[in-house]
Amino acid sequence: MNKLCTTLLGIGFGLSVATAIHAKPTDITVRVISKDGKFIGTSMGGVLITIRDADTGELLAKGETKGDTGDTKRIMATERKRGEALSSEGSAKFAVTLDVNEPRLIEIAAYGPLAQRQSANRVSATQWIIPGKHISGGDGFLLQLPGFVVDVLDPPPHIKLSGTPQTVKLRANVTMMCGCTIEPGGLWDAGKFEVRALLKRNGEATGELPLEYAGAISQFSANWEIKQPGTYQASVYAYDPANGNTGVDNVTFIVAP
Repeated sequence: MNKLCTTLLGIGFGLSVATAIHAKPTDITVRVISKDGKFIGTSMGGVLITIRDADTGELLAKGETKGDTGDTKRIMATERKRGEALSSEGSAKFAVTLDVNEPRLIEIAAYGPLAQRQSANRVSATQWIIPGKHISGGDGFLLQLPGFVVDVLDPPPHIKLSGTPQTVKLRANVTMMCGCTIEPGGLWDAGKFEVRALLKRNGEATGELPLEYAGAISQFSANWEIKQPGTYQASVYAYDPANGNTGVDNVTFIVAP
């Protein structure tokens, strides 16, 4: 083979390799929606999004969803045809452009809401991406995050109380994961959710206590009658019997003799 042929073959091989490894910008938009709620964005501190190679675990991108919770009517009250997006202009999202040079299986994970970490959950899913084939149309890559945000407000954690018997006020704030509020007769109807506390004294279960709507939006409360000294714990949960959605927060306190 003469020198010219060798050179031409080398150039051709180099071009084919360059073509094979040429990366193409590939857009990915990730949105996270609360189960039976709206998009989770800035008002709840956002949701942490990580994008990894599903086979190697290599971190490809990381960021937080930002934006608003979306159009309530579109999400909660409008019948949609197949393919119609839930999101609207400004709906919370995380958007990134990756340089992709070959088909790649990725894992997209969401953790949040970041402003209410006592109620944060994590969900993930995998999908193939192809160089230059964007995942940004419609809602993009949509993940659903289950749970309620449950935040025990009273009693304060680890407070030390004295004397028995006494009545301890148990009070919690409960919202959807998007921060959407709960009230009687509302879109998220307090009367359709179960809010209760599982009670313990010195590590032993002592019963359950229902929390009732306390007259202020998303507030639930009950009176806990304490008859003996000890270390007490309440696991306050919100539960939707219609779809199994559940959220929990815990509080502990001490009652001295």
